[in-house]
Amino acid sequence: MVLAAAILLIPSFLFPLYVMTLYSNQFPDGLVLKIYSYTLEGGNASANRDDLREINSLNHYIGMRPLLESDFSEFKWLPFGIGALVLLALRAIAFGKMSKLVDVVVLFVYFAGFSFWSFGHRLYQYGHVLDPTAAIKVKPFTPPVFGTQQIANFTVNNYPGPAAYLVTASLLLMILALWFSARDRSAKA
Repeated sequence: MVLAAAILLIPSFLFPLYVMTLYSNQFPDGLVLKIYSYTLEGGNASANRDDLREINSLNHYIGMRPLLESDFSEFKWLPFGIGALVLLALRAIAFGKMSKLVDVVVLFVYFAGFSFWSFGHRLYQYGHVLDPTAAIKVKPFTPPVFGTQQIANFTVNNYPGPAAYLVTASLLLMILALWFSARDRSAKA
């Protein structure tokens, strides 16, 4: 189970952790923003459109900072953290000790909790630190972490991407492995 959990983390680098889609009359097919563990990527509904550039242009009108990779320190530590969890899971397998598995699970829970908090805080900052001299005035807002919200004339859908589900499945497998190990240990005692 721990090996399967470690393997599930590897493709999390290939898929987005989070997907934000903004719909309006001007963009009925939606503007898409994909957040990977290491980069931001706009959707490309057509060859002439870069959704990240469009989103940044629209954000400018309401006084929101542009979404720039350089502003996200998470892109520096998230890949390292995920890689470290893979190595620690493999270490737990190699040593075959329950204490090593407990270490991985505890670190994984802290890592996931901090990452989730960091993401929520980032959403709050972008929606609340608005330029008061912006062309269009909107009330400060926090885009939803999960779900749909109306912001000005846009309907915003925010949902975890495939990588987030892989990371969650990996954590659940490690917790199950820990539970089965503890149950087997108590049965032998």
